[in-house]
Amino acid sequence: MQDLATNNLTKPVISARNLNHYFGEGNLKKQALFDINLDIYAGEIVIMTGPSGSGKTTLLTLMGGLRSAQAGSLKILDRELRDASKQELTKLRGNIGYIFQAHNLLTFLTAKQNVRMSLELHDRFLERDLDAMATEILTTVGLEQRADYYADSLSGGQKQRVAIARALVSHPKIVLADEPTAALDKKSGRDAVELMQKLAKEQDCTILLVTHDNRILDIADRIVYMEDGRLMDRPETN
Repeated sequence: MQDLATNNLTKPVISARNLNHYFGEGNLKKQALFDINLDIYAGEIVIMTGPSGSGKTTLLTLMGGLRSAQAGSLKILDRELRDASKQELTKLRGNIGYIFQAHNLLTFLTAKQNVRMSLELHDRFLERDLDAMATEILTTVGLEQRADYYADSLSGGQKQRVAIARALVSHPKIVLADEPTAALDKKSGRDAVELMQKLAKEQDCTILLVTHDNRILDIADRIVYMEDGRLMDRPETN
């Protein structure tokens, strides 16, 4: 489905140009990303894969506004993130849903409360029935019978479905997922990414998913490879 990017006349929702990133200072300064150039368009599902330590998560955190870009250009939803302020990054994060390997649910809250908390961060929902919205999306992910269960009492697959519901309930323009299937068995992992795919297509949401899981590569519109901090056309072979 490569034509989606080339035929789409709109601006990309994610656009990196000669993006570089460094950790440390002085003699300890180390370059983590090298001249990243990447465009991702609305509605695309892009999977990023590559060896551990290749810079995938670093790039994902930059695109998610979790840190500001240092060198080159990174535009998310047409906002430049190079040298962005904390306020600008906070505002951007309101348009992004995050799904992580460890699902990061608050164990002292129920499934519904975890999802509702995501809605409470957005002023535009404060006049709505947040419990009803949370229950509705939990029903969509097949967890209506577990809405009032605490996170600790859910299985790994159920926790990840709550995390997906939490990420998508506010209808974000972009979802960033970092190894969302790593802690799941084959069936649970497959169910989770197919659920992400279904909900994102319904919402015309863009997904960038970092994974080592070769079993889910077929859900992508496009696959990009990263190695040693650089994007590659394909994995290098000897």
